[in-house]
Amino acid sequence: MAERAQYEELIRQFSAFGAVKRELGRILPSDCPSGSAAVLTLLGRYGDMRMSKLAELLSVDMSVTSRHVTHLAERGWIDRSPDPADKRSRILHLTPTGLARLEALSERTTQLLAERLADWSDEEVAQLSRLMERLRASFDDCRAVPPRLPPPARELELEQTTRTPAST
Repeated sequence: MAERAQYEELIRQFSAFGAVKRELGRILPSDCPSGSAAVLTLLGRYGDMRMSKLAELLSVDMSVTSRHVTHLAERGWIDRSPDPADKRSRILHLTPTGLARLEALSERTTQLLAERLADWSDEEVAQLSRLMERLRASFDDCRAVPPRLPPPARELELEQTTRTPAST
C-alpha cells in the first residue's frame, strides 16, 4: 500500500487536473457545453439507451440528464423514441447530425491532446490511459461503501486536547 504522502500528492494532482478539464472544455463549441458533449460521447460509446441508464453513466440526477437531453434534441443531435418494452420510457439515439457533431468534438479533443502531449512517447500515453482506466474502475461500483477510516492523527490530537474532564 502506498504511503500517506503519496495519497496526499494524488489529491494535489487531482485538484490540478481541473486545469486540464477546463482547457478541454474551452475548445468545445458554444452550442455544445461539456454536459452535452458527455451525453454525445456516452451514446457514441454505448449506443442507444434509456435516460435512466444515461443518468447513471453520467453520475448525475435525472433532472440534469433531462436538461442535457433536451438541449441535444432541440439541436437535432439525438432522437427520443418510445421504448418498445415500456412505452412510458424513452430510448435515446444519436442522429446522423449528432454523430457528425460527436466526430467533430472527438477530432478537436484528439488534436489538443496530440499538441499538449507531443513530447510524450506512445508508451507514456498508453501507460497514462491504462492507469486512468484502472483508477476509474476502482471507483466504478458506487454501491460499495468505503470502509470507515480512522481520522488523521491531527484530528485525534485535537479531539484529545478539547475533551473536558468528566464531573465527579
